[in-house]
Amino acid sequence: MTTSLLPEPLPSATPASLGFRPERVERIRSALRAEIDAGKLPGAVLAIARHGKLALLEAYGHLDREAGAPMRTDAIFSIASMTKPLAGVAALSLYEEGRLLLNEPVAKYLPQFERMAVATARADGTLQSSPAQRTMTVRDLMRHTAGLTYGNRGSTALHQRYPSSSDEVAARMTGAEFLQRLGELPLHYEPGSAWDYGFGFDVLGLALEAVSGQSLGSLLRSRVFGPLAMVDSGFVVPPADVHRFARGLPCDPLTGKPQRMRDSTRAHKFDCGGGCGVSTAGDYLRFAQMLLNGGSLDGTRILGRKTVEYMTSDHIGPQIDASRLRAWPNIDGYGFGLGVAVRRQAGGGGMASSQGEYHWAGSTGPYFWVDPKEALAVVFMAHAPGALRFYYRQLLHALVLQALE
Repeated sequence: MTTSLLPEPLPSATPASLGFRPERVERIRSALRAEIDAGKLPGAVLAIARHGKLALLEAYGHLDREAGAPMRTDAIFSIASMTKPLAGVAALSLYEEGRLLLNEPVAKYLPQFERMAVATARADGTLQSSPAQRTMTVRDLMRHTAGLTYGNRGSTALHQRYPSSSDEVAARMTGAEFLQRLGELPLHYEPGSAWDYGFGFDVLGLALEAVSGQSLGSLLRSRVFGPLAMVDSGFVVPPADVHRFARGLPCDPLTGKPQRMRDSTRAHKFDCGGGCGVSTAGDYLRFAQMLLNGGSLDGTRILGRKTVEYMTSDHIGPQIDASRLRAWPNIDGYGFGLGVAVRRQAGGGGMASSQGEYHWAGSTGPYFWVDPKEALAVVFMAHAPGALRFYYRQLLHALVLQALE
């Protein structure tokens, strides 16, 4: 394990003083080392806070296995969809100022969505479209009920017409080109009728730019990263910090096939709120602790307490088809808030947790969760983009919670 030259993200205390059994904390370390020794994981950084204090910030394995460089606690990672909660907080900060109301139509801010259609499949597999019966709202973007599903989420004719992912569109399209493309496509379903993962936060980020007159990166720097001292968070790794950018394995350890990792040392064509961010374990832990504190950290308030409560409450009612939500192994038993999955009850899911716990993760491998009942915030940073990432989300939940007194 290595240390960084950066200050610790939170005041520290021994794990034992924060209610962790030392011998069970060792289980966490042993399990991660075993994954690295087996060649399944290049390296990782784990940060755990409880009662507002840092219990653990440790690096394991390699920053770059091919080069033999050891992992460091200040390593920078592509956080993919863990960008979404960051964009969500920026949106809610504008909501608190009355500049972006959540039940307003998206088209109020982005006219490309003024007249949307919904696609249905004919018997011969072709598509027909009809005008949407309900307008798409800002809240639909934030809870994944807008009908803007990723193209990589299915194999239908409509999925094939949609762009694949946030990273893919931002790498090859400007924000204006992306909005024009989406505005020309029919929706997968009526807004507000079903949960399905997709481009909601990419559209949200562009709506925030339209409202604020700033790029999403600039807005986040002024409202989240700067106030929270998240010094290594943004949308591209600066040249001076490239030596801290973690590298993934060249091949998927399960399939043996080559795997692509986004090179976050190169900028996208727009700051995509759905999956283009970079951060460190320490930075993201400060963000998580702010949420756990009800919107403030170190005397700086980012959001009001009731706004955080609203963000982290379940927004998926019985009128919404949640079958796609239940299909994800790490969120079976969860509803969904505004950018985070929300645990509905202690039982009913595939992993131990508390009612009201909330979390999200990224396709590149990182994961974070906040458990208000246990006063617990956890951030796991790793570049593990294959199917193993679902395993690590469940493994980390089990390992951290078993260590509690």
